[in-house]
Amino acid sequence: MATTATHLTLRHEAIKPKIGARILNTKEELLSGALTDAVNDLLEQSGVLVFPQLHLTDDEQVALTNLLGGNVPELRGQSVFPISLDRSINKEVVDYLKGSLFWHIDGTMNPVPIRGSLLTSKVLPTWGGNTEFANCYAAWDDLPEQKKVEVENLKVVHSLWNSQLFHSPEPTIEQLKDWQAKGEVELPLVWTHKSGRRSLVLGNTAQQVVGKSMAESARILHGLRQFATSEPYHYGHEWRVGDSVMWDNTGTLHRAMPYDPDCGRLLHRTILLGDEPFA
Repeated sequence: MATTATHLTLRHEAIKPKIGARILNTKEELLSGALTDAVNDLLEQSGVLVFPQLHLTDDEQVALTNLLGGNVPELRGQSVFPISLDRSINKEVVDYLKGSLFWHIDGTMNPVPIRGSLLTSKVLPTWGGNTEFANCYAAWDDLPEQKKVEVENLKVVHSLWNSQLFHSPEPTIEQLKDWQAKGEVELPLVWTHKSGRRSLVLGNTAQQVVGKSMAESARILHGLRQFATSEPYHYGHEWRVGDSVMWDNTGTLHRAMPYDPDCGRLLHRTILLGDEPFA
Protein backbone atom coordinates (compact mmCIF):
# COMPACT_ATOMS: atom_id res chain seq x y z
CA MET A 1 0.00 0.00 0.00
CA ALA A 2 1.33 3.45 -0.89
CA THR A 3 2.33 5.72 1.95
CA THR A 4 -0.29 8.40 2.57
CA ALA A 5 0.67 12.07 2.47
CA THR A 6 0.13 12.42 6.21
CA HIS A 7 3.03 10.04 6.85
CA LEU A 8 5.52 11.78 4.62
CA THR A 9 8.81 13.00 6.03
CA LEU A 10 11.12 15.60 4.55
CA ARG A 11 14.20 13.97 3.04
CA HIS A 12 17.16 16.30 2.59
CA GLU A 13 20.92 16.61 2.80
CA ALA A 14 23.13 19.54 3.76
CA ILE A 15 25.01 21.28 0.95
CA LYS A 16 27.37 23.12 3.31
CA PRO A 17 27.43 23.29 7.12
CA LYS A 18 26.42 26.99 7.18
CA ILE A 19 24.27 27.34 4.06
CA GLY A 20 22.08 25.28 1.82
CA ALA A 21 20.13 22.03 1.81
CA ARG A 22 19.13 19.75 -1.04
CA ILE A 23 15.55 18.44 -0.96
CA LEU A 24 15.18 14.81 -2.06
CA ASN A 25 11.39 14.43 -2.01
CA THR A 26 9.38 14.09 -5.21
CA LYS A 27 7.31 16.85 -6.75
CA GLU A 28 4.13 14.99 -5.84
CA GLU A 29 5.19 14.74 -2.20
CA LEU A 30 6.00 18.44 -2.02
CA LEU A 31 2.71 19.44 -3.66
CA SER A 32 0.72 17.26 -1.28
CA GLY A 33 1.10 19.93 1.42
CA ALA A 34 2.18 17.43 4.05
CA LEU A 35 5.77 18.74 4.06
CA THR A 36 5.01 22.48 4.20
CA ASP A 37 5.98 23.10 7.83
CA ALA A 38 9.15 21.03 7.54
CA VAL A 39 10.22 22.86 4.36
CA ASN A 40 9.64 26.27 5.93
CA ASP A 41 11.60 25.30 9.05
CA LEU A 42 14.51 24.05 6.96
CA LEU A 43 14.45 27.21 4.83
CA GLU A 44 14.99 29.35 7.93
CA GLN A 45 17.77 27.08 9.16
CA SER A 46 19.63 26.70 5.85
CA GLY A 47 18.89 29.93 4.01
CA VAL A 48 18.73 28.19 0.61
CA LEU A 49 16.85 25.08 -0.53
CA VAL A 50 17.69 23.30 -3.79
CA PHE A 51 15.02 21.15 -5.45
CA PRO A 52 16.94 19.27 -8.15
CA GLN A 53 15.15 18.42 -11.39
CA LEU A 54 11.58 18.99 -10.22
CA HIS A 55 10.61 20.40 -13.64
CA LEU A 56 7.80 22.46 -12.14
CA THR A 57 5.22 23.87 -14.51
CA ASP A 58 4.19 27.47 -13.82
CA ASP A 59 0.94 26.26 -12.24
CA GLU A 60 2.83 23.82 -10.02
CA GLN A 61 5.32 26.50 -9.00
CA VAL A 62 2.50 28.84 -8.01
CA ALA A 63 0.81 26.02 -6.08
CA LEU A 64 4.02 25.20 -4.20
CA THR A 65 4.62 28.88 -3.41
CA ASN A 66 1.08 29.19 -2.07
CA LEU A 67 1.58 26.12 0.11
CA LEU A 68 4.76 27.62 1.57
CA GLY A 69 3.23 30.93 2.61
CA GLY A 70 1.41 32.65 -0.22
CA ASN A 71 2.27 33.71 -3.76
CA VAL A 72 2.68 37.49 -4.19
CA PRO A 73 1.76 39.17 -7.51
CA GLU A 74 4.80 40.30 -9.48
CA LEU A 75 5.71 43.71 -10.95
CA ARG A 76 2.89 43.77 -13.48
CA GLY A 77 0.46 41.66 -11.46
CA GLN A 78 1.43 38.32 -12.93
CA SER A 79 1.85 35.20 -10.77
CA VAL A 80 5.10 34.14 -12.46
CA PHE A 81 7.83 36.52 -13.57
CA PRO A 82 10.43 35.73 -16.29
CA ILE A 83 13.95 36.54 -15.12
CA SER A 84 16.14 37.28 -18.13
CA LEU A 85 18.39 40.05 -19.44
CA ASP A 86 17.38 39.17 -23.00
CA ARG A 87 15.47 42.20 -24.32
CA SER A 88 13.34 39.97 -26.53
CA ILE A 89 11.91 38.52 -23.29
CA ASN A 90 12.04 41.42 -20.84
CA LYS A 91 12.47 44.63 -22.80
CA GLU A 92 10.74 46.90 -20.26
CA VAL A 93 12.62 45.80 -17.13
CA VAL A 94 16.06 44.73 -18.34
CA ASP A 95 17.77 47.77 -16.82
CA TYR A 96 16.05 47.10 -13.48
CA LEU A 97 17.13 43.44 -13.59
CA LYS A 98 20.78 44.40 -14.11
CA GLY A 99 20.82 45.09 -10.37
CA SER A 100 20.49 41.33 -9.82
CA LEU A 101 24.14 40.96 -10.86
CA PHE A 102 25.23 42.47 -7.53
CA TRP A 103 24.67 41.26 -3.97
CA HIS A 104 21.27 42.36 -2.69
CA ILE A 105 18.19 41.66 -0.60
CA ASP A 106 14.85 42.04 -2.39
CA GLY A 107 12.45 44.66 -1.07
CA THR A 108 14.65 46.82 1.12
CA MET A 109 12.51 49.78 0.04
CA ASN A 110 9.31 48.08 1.25
CA PRO A 111 7.99 48.24 4.85
CA VAL A 112 7.63 44.44 4.78
CA PRO A 113 10.07 42.68 2.43
CA ILE A 114 9.12 39.46 0.71
CA ARG A 115 9.92 36.34 2.69
CA GLY A 116 11.65 34.57 -0.15
CA SER A 117 11.63 33.61 -3.81
CA LEU A 118 11.45 30.40 -5.82
CA LEU A 119 13.26 30.17 -9.15
CA THR A 120 12.91 27.43 -11.77
CA SER A 121 15.38 27.10 -14.63
CA LYS A 122 13.80 27.03 -18.10
CA VAL A 123 16.68 27.96 -20.46
CA LEU A 124 20.39 27.75 -19.63
CA PRO A 125 22.90 30.46 -20.55
CA THR A 126 25.69 29.81 -23.02
CA TRP A 127 28.16 30.67 -20.28
CA GLY A 128 28.07 31.91 -16.68
CA GLY A 129 24.74 32.64 -15.05
CA ASN A 130 25.12 30.75 -11.77
CA THR A 131 23.14 32.20 -8.87
CA GLU A 132 25.04 32.84 -5.64
CA PHE A 133 23.75 33.10 -2.08
CA ALA A 134 25.21 34.17 1.28
CA ASN A 135 23.80 33.35 4.72
CA CYS A 136 23.64 36.58 6.72
CA TYR A 137 22.26 34.81 9.81
CA ALA A 138 25.34 32.61 10.06
CA ALA A 139 27.65 35.50 9.22
CA TRP A 140 26.22 37.55 12.08
CA ASP A 141 26.54 34.62 14.48
CA ASP A 142 30.23 34.25 13.62
CA LEU A 143 31.24 37.91 13.79
CA PRO A 144 33.78 38.63 16.53
CA GLU A 145 32.05 39.97 19.64
CA GLN A 146 33.83 43.32 19.42
CA LYS A 147 32.59 43.80 15.85
CA LYS A 148 29.04 42.94 16.95
CA VAL A 149 29.22 45.64 19.62
CA GLU A 150 30.48 48.16 17.06
CA VAL A 151 27.71 47.60 14.49
CA GLU A 152 24.65 46.17 16.24
CA ASN A 153 22.90 49.54 16.74
CA LEU A 154 23.83 51.21 13.46
CA LYS A 155 21.25 52.42 10.94
CA VAL A 156 21.83 52.47 7.18
CA VAL A 157 20.22 54.57 4.44
CA HIS A 158 19.02 52.36 1.56
CA SER A 159 17.96 53.59 -1.87
CA LEU A 160 17.12 52.25 -5.30
CA TRP A 161 19.32 54.85 -6.93
CA ASN A 162 22.38 53.59 -5.09
CA SER A 163 21.78 50.08 -6.45
CA GLN A 164 21.39 51.36 -10.02
CA LEU A 165 24.79 53.07 -9.90
CA PHE A 166 26.43 49.65 -9.59
CA HIS A 167 25.57 48.81 -13.21
CA SER A 168 25.09 52.34 -14.61
CA PRO A 169 27.67 54.55 -12.89
CA GLU A 170 27.26 57.40 -15.39
CA PRO A 171 23.48 57.89 -15.73
CA THR A 172 21.80 60.79 -17.43
CA ILE A 173 20.33 63.36 -15.09
CA GLU A 174 16.87 62.17 -16.18
CA GLN A 175 17.71 58.60 -15.14
CA LEU A 176 19.13 59.75 -11.82
CA LYS A 177 16.07 61.87 -11.02
CA ASP A 178 13.80 58.93 -11.87
CA TRP A 179 15.73 56.58 -9.59
CA GLN A 180 15.89 59.11 -6.76
CA ALA A 181 12.14 59.70 -7.00
CA LYS A 182 11.72 56.19 -5.56
CA GLY A 183 12.92 57.56 -2.20
CA GLU A 184 15.21 56.40 0.60
CA VAL A 185 14.68 54.46 3.84
CA GLU A 186 16.64 53.94 7.05
CA LEU A 187 17.02 50.31 8.08
CA PRO A 188 18.86 48.60 10.91
CA LEU A 189 22.21 47.17 9.91
CA VAL A 190 21.39 44.21 12.18
CA TRP A 191 17.85 42.84 11.90
CA THR A 192 16.46 41.30 15.08
CA HIS A 193 13.82 38.87 13.85
CA LYS A 194 10.66 37.84 15.65
CA SER A 195 12.29 34.43 16.16
CA GLY A 196 15.05 36.14 18.19
CA ARG A 197 17.69 35.41 15.55
CA ARG A 198 19.70 38.26 14.05
CA SER A 199 21.01 38.85 10.55
CA LEU A 200 22.98 41.48 8.64
CA VAL A 201 21.06 43.74 6.23
CA LEU A 202 23.47 44.47 3.38
CA GLY A 203 23.57 44.68 -0.40
CA ASN A 204 23.67 47.16 -3.24
CA THR A 205 20.86 49.35 -1.90
CA ALA A 206 22.91 50.11 1.25
CA GLN A 207 24.11 53.67 0.68
CA GLN A 208 25.49 55.17 3.90
CA VAL A 209 25.63 54.44 7.62
CA VAL A 210 23.72 57.12 9.51
CA GLY A 211 26.10 59.42 11.35
CA LYS A 212 29.20 58.17 9.52
CA SER A 213 31.12 59.72 6.65
CA MET A 214 30.85 58.21 3.17
CA ALA A 215 34.38 56.86 3.52
CA GLU A 216 33.77 55.22 6.90
CA SER A 217 30.38 53.94 5.76
CA ALA A 218 31.99 52.25 2.76
CA ARG A 219 34.56 50.53 4.99
CA ILE A 220 31.84 49.24 7.31
CA LEU A 221 29.42 48.07 4.61
CA HIS A 222 31.95 46.62 2.20
CA GLY A 223 33.83 44.93 5.03
CA LEU A 224 30.71 43.23 6.35
CA ARG A 225 29.60 42.24 2.86
CA GLN A 226 33.00 40.72 2.14
CA PHE A 227 32.78 38.72 5.37
CA ALA A 228 29.19 37.59 4.83
CA THR A 229 29.76 36.45 1.24
CA SER A 230 32.97 34.55 1.97
CA GLU A 231 33.37 30.88 2.81
CA PRO A 232 31.73 29.22 4.69
CA TYR A 233 28.58 31.36 4.24
CA HIS A 234 28.52 31.27 0.42
CA TYR A 235 26.83 28.87 -2.00
CA GLY A 236 26.79 29.15 -5.80
CA HIS A 237 24.18 27.14 -7.71
CA GLU A 238 25.03 25.88 -11.19
CA TRP A 239 21.70 25.55 -12.94
CA ARG A 240 20.30 22.61 -14.84
CA VAL A 241 17.03 22.92 -16.70
CA GLY A 242 14.28 21.82 -14.30
CA ASP A 243 16.10 22.79 -11.10
CA SER A 244 14.23 24.95 -8.60
CA VAL A 245 15.90 26.97 -5.84
CA MET A 246 14.25 28.85 -2.98
CA TRP A 247 15.93 31.22 -0.54
CA ASP A 248 15.05 33.06 2.64
CA ASN A 249 15.13 36.70 1.55
CA THR A 250 14.99 37.93 5.15
CA GLY A 251 18.44 36.58 5.95
CA THR A 252 20.17 35.73 2.68
CA LEU A 253 21.95 37.87 0.10
CA HIS A 254 21.86 36.73 -3.52
CA ARG A 255 23.13 37.70 -6.96
CA ALA A 256 23.35 36.32 -10.50
CA MET A 257 26.77 35.82 -12.00
CA PRO A 258 27.41 37.54 -15.36
CA TYR A 259 26.23 35.85 -18.55
CA ASP A 260 25.58 36.71 -22.19
CA PRO A 261 22.49 38.95 -21.96
CA ASP A 262 21.31 37.92 -25.43
CA CYS A 263 21.55 34.16 -24.91
CA GLY A 264 17.95 33.65 -23.78
CA ARG A 265 18.81 32.48 -20.25
CA LEU A 266 15.47 32.21 -18.50
CA LEU A 267 14.31 31.56 -14.95
CA HIS A 268 10.71 31.68 -13.79
CA ARG A 269 10.23 33.37 -10.41
CA THR A 270 7.49 33.29 -7.83
CA ILE A 271 7.73 35.22 -4.57
CA LEU A 272 6.59 34.36 -1.05
CA LEU A 273 4.51 36.75 1.00
CA GLY A 274 6.45 38.55 3.72
CA ASP A 275 5.10 38.79 7.27
CA GLU A 276 7.90 40.56 9.15
CA PRO A 277 9.00 44.20 8.91
CA PHE A 278 12.64 45.22 9.35
CA ALA A 279 13.38 45.69 13.03
